[in-house]
Amino acid sequence: MEKRAVAMGYTSDLIAARAEWLAGGSGVGELTATVQGCVSLWEGAFALADVDGTTLLNRRNMALFARMLALRGEAVFVIRGDRLLPVTDWDIKTRQGIPSAYRVSISEVGGGLSETVLAPEVLHVCIGSSAAAPWAGTSPLHRASLTAELLQEVETALRDVYRDSPIGSQIVPYPESQEDDLTTLARGFRGRRGRIMMRESVNVAAAGGPVPAQDWRASGVTPDIQGVMPRETLTAARGAIMASYGVLPALFAENAQGPLVREAQRHLAQIVLQPVAMLLAEEASQKIGPAVKIDIVRPAQAFDAGGKARALATMVEAMARAKEAGLEAATLKDAESFIDWAD
Repeated sequence: MEKRAVAMGYTSDLIAARAEWLAGGSGVGELTATVQGCVSLWEGAFALADVDGTTLLNRRNMALFARMLALRGEAVFVIRGDRLLPVTDWDIKTRQGIPSAYRVSISEVGGGLSETVLAPEVLHVCIGSSAAAPWAGTSPLHRASLTAELLQEVETALRDVYRDSPIGSQIVPYPESQEDDLTTLARGFRGRRGRIMMRESVNVAAAGGPVPAQDWRASGVTPDIQGVMPRETLTAARGAIMASYGVLPALFAENAQGPLVREAQRHLAQIVLQPVAMLLAEEASQKIGPAVKIDIVRPAQAFDAGGKARALATMVEAMARAKEAGLEAATLKDAESFIDWAD
């Protein structure tokens, strides 16, 4: 049996679901360059991964898995013979908290295709799940919605300042004139960057007194926004978003050096993406059949090559000294086994 909780229609359900996937007050938090940079790192790492045990998880599907997990927190693919079909929208029927059936929507050029499939026919991977809904995932952006909204607001404010503020414009003294003429002149100041704007009146003779002496030097009207610390706020918001995606903010620092970049890549691959890849491998092993293994660390070269080389050189030198000292063969054999493993 199939029961529907609401009957709002496919379009309304899809719009409501899409609103939940996004973060920020106006729903464009995922459109920032910081978020897209983190998502690109996820896509590239998953596309580089070594997959053993199945041909269904090709590089294209792995990149799609990474993007869906990064932006939505979960990814659903339907198994169809020798291929996987990405699902845009789905409903779940659970039994004891475990999904048993799905109603999925598959995109087509002429429209969507909706059908009901059983759980063994679906690859479903979630990250950021809660005990209240273990079958649903949440994206890092959704879990850091306040920071994403702050980043969006700061970037929007800076965009408005550079678009509308009279940057580089100046005000010079101007003789007294009719208010309508001055108002008309003032309306043309918006967006006129780098030009001379005449708005200040110098012809003042209150109560029949003389005209006061005026400073005829021009006055700049470029807005001073340093007081609100936009640079520091933008940097902090970007760093928080990167941290939520497992990317060390120092990776994008202007003075980042080679060791720092390697450590940031190793942190992203080993601590963040490899556990997610193991979740995908576990799901694929249960649904496809053969044991599936996914390795992201080796293809991404996310290891300390310098430290490994130094350790190997130290072991070789220790073996040479051990042979000169006449140590037992068993000890040397253990050392050779360690060198073979390190190599």
